Amino acid sequence: MTNTDDPYLWLEGVTDTDALAWVRERNAETTAALTDGARFAAIEREIREVLDADDRIPYPRRRGEYLYNFWQDAENPRGVWRRTTPESFRTDSPEWEVLLDVDALGAAEGENWVWKGASVLRPDYHLALVELSRGGADATVVREFDLRTREFVTDGFVLPEAKTRIGWIDADHVYVGTDFGEGSLTTSGYARVMKRWRRGTPVEEAEVVFEGKPEDVSAFAYRDHTPGFVRDFVGRSPDFFTSEEFLLKPNGDLVRIEVPDDASTSVHREWLLIHPRTAWTVGDTTYPAGSLLATDFDAFLAGGREIAVVFEPDAHTSLQGWSWTRNHLILTELRDVKTRLEVLTPGEWTRAELPGAPEVGSAHIIDTDPDADDEYFLDSSGYLQPTTLIHGTVGGTAEVVKQAPALFDTDGLTVEQHFATSDDGTKVPYFVVSDGTPGPTLLYGYGGFEVSLTPGYNAAMGRAWLARGGTYVVANIRGGGEYGPDWHRAALRENRMRAYEDFASVARDLVARGVTPPGRLAMQGGSNGGLLAGVMLTRYPELFGAVVCQVPLLDMSRYHVLLAGASWMAEWGDPDDPADWSYLREYSPYHLVQSGREYPPVLFVTSTRDDRVHPGHARKMAARMREQGHAPMYYENIEGGHGAAADNAQRAFMSALAWEFLLRSLS
Repeated sequence: MTNTDDPYLWLEGVTDTDALAWVRERNAETTAALTDGARFAAIEREIREVLDADDRIPYPRRRGEYLYNFWQDAENPRGVWRRTTPESFRTDSPEWEVLLDVDALGAAEGENWVWKGASVLRPDYHLALVELSRGGADATVVREFDLRTREFVTDGFVLPEAKTRIGWIDADHVYVGTDFGEGSLTTSGYARVMKRWRRGTPVEEAEVVFEGKPEDVSAFAYRDHTPGFVRDFVGRSPDFFTSEEFLLKPNGDLVRIEVPDDASTSVHREWLLIHPRTAWTVGDTTYPAGSLLATDFDAFLAGGREIAVVFEPDAHTSLQGWSWTRNHLILTELRDVKTRLEVLTPGEWTRAELPGAPEVGSAHIIDTDPDADDEYFLDSSGYLQPTTLIHGTVGGTAEVVKQAPALFDTDGLTVEQHFATSDDGTKVPYFVVSDGTPGPTLLYGYGGFEVSLTPGYNAAMGRAWLARGGTYVVANIRGGGEYGPDWHRAALRENRMRAYEDFASVARDLVARGVTPPGRLAMQGGSNGGLLAGVMLTRYPELFGAVVCQVPLLDMSRYHVLLAGASWMAEWGDPDDPADWSYLREYSPYHLVQSGREYPPVLFVTSTRDDRVHPGHARKMAARMREQGHAPMYYENIEGGHGAAADNAQRAFMSALAWEFLLRSLS
């Protein structure tokens, strides 16, 4: 149901004059209403101090002999890309070599550049493909950068703004998928055609190595540079959760990796790892959804099916990810949403615990160098435990190399985990961070795309909310990945209401337990969580005293025709299919909101430069509510992309708006 009778379609014109005039009027109203007091200024200052703090951990990425880091602070609002040696990094004051100053570059070129990352060529690490975005959008400009001269390469690999996929083959070739013209993109706006591009030649003349289908989410091509195991892969992603991947042989032949379409794979040296999202039967053996399997890559492609189970989920435990070192495999697991780390040795697949995970918190491997050695960097934190960065070697020693400071007072605060009972009897876990006094409470959730919400230190939240007497709650509802693929699939498509029922059950449980009085419970969500916020606003308004709805999807009749929306139909469904629309309309917030019904105060937040979730969702919802006589607040940052902010000043302002809104609404 692509609704073309919508009276607010004009607000989908992202940069149209009338639409932006409407945005500026709403921004002025919200700014005037929320920023006029001393508390707002204090919150904004406190958050900015957190974001700009010099003693934050500079998270490293190992690339050859250097550790690389991207850093933003008050002096470098758009940031610097820099590097140091491992020895210097371990000191209290590392000596950083600045490679690229994004603020200086933007000033010199008259552009509002935002850093989007860099791909460095292995194994020499002398060249990089730098991606820069105008205002924080997903679409980027690509430029080749020489790490020896610290300058962009004259006549190097350069591409104009697009949602580009690019990666090194060797010093003179890259794989690239971008907007080559008509027919080169999928309906989701991503690369459909992948090419092998040779230095010094026009990209239009590059050799096509693979083509996906127009209705796919995207196509891909990449090289595995592992010495002694160099391989090329191509493939397509028909939807958000499936893929077909092929080994691209030197003669151009394609060899399919014969795994289920919904299984993810990765290759390390001689090993192929397979992570099926649904149960997979091979011969007489059925491997459960969410397991991790290992087999010899070459033997598997030749038809062999000797498969080892290296992880098997249970009712309480799921696999969150894995990382290779040179000789070992590190697994990150969740047991009732608490992290456990294991290290396995290939072949016999012996296993041991990897220390470093907090008792109630989360930990994850942020970097390894699987070409070189068995070292790793491990990041761990909890709701009340500042982040710790550990450097270790599998089978050797581990040491704390960086410790973030405590940035808010935790005296009297505790963390508890409870389980609410959803409408169908499912037990839904949630964490409560509180001083034990019933009072204003913020409930946060996401519940989609198999994304897990795990405990972590949030200094801005601690300063703005906990320090002012608030209670913070995180709900691990279905649709997420906290209990593996089955937890996600339980709220997929026609079962989506289960996620919303889960969240509502947590809200009720908080009141029943006395965590918060009725009317002093707020909720917050962004992106897919913004849809969650819209559903809570329109279907469960009696449960909440305030709602913060950030970069949301709200018009579920048109989400698939706006920007990247078509790529998410595997999650929610196709509005143009009557069977799908029959359940989508049951929770589409834009179609449920009505005059004559009471709704809690709501703040909509989005970004003009969000080219992933269209700002029209939030614009139209606010406009419709205003027409119906409601009084929503609305703020749209002109920059920022899907994160809604492009630098720390914008992040602090946007965050302070939300906290001030919540404090006023629940006072």
